[in-house]
Amino acid sequence: QVQLVESGGGLVQAGGSLRLSCAASGRTFSDYVMAWFRQAPGKEREFVAAAIRWTTSYADSVKGRFTISRENAKNMVYLQMNSLKPEDTAVYYCAAGVRLGTTPAYYTNWGQGTQVTVSS
Repeated sequence: QVQLVESGGGLVQAGGSLRLSCAASGRTFSDYVMAWFRQAPGKEREFVAAAIRWTTSYADSVKGRFTISRENAKNMVYLQMNSLKPEDTAVYYCAAGVRLGTTPAYYTNWGQGTQVTVSS
């Protein structure tokens, strides 16, 4: 099991940047697929990005704007978000799982979420 705590959300103008962080507990952090999902009001939770070892995966809507990275020695995963758009507004969740996938069902551990609001 791994516990996850996100931070770094906030309010930003369109075109701006934010960096989300996720701190994980557990001694086998490097073995987990780490992912970011987001959920806007009235919408389903959607995949944003995932990373395991040297493999990363991104949703088409964020490719070229968002970058996922991880520091296994510090049990940290990050989401650098650039060129933010109002449609990026959502609660962003960090998740951990044992297989890389783009649906929430692949992930067994979740953080509490952090709000990102992009104003136009």
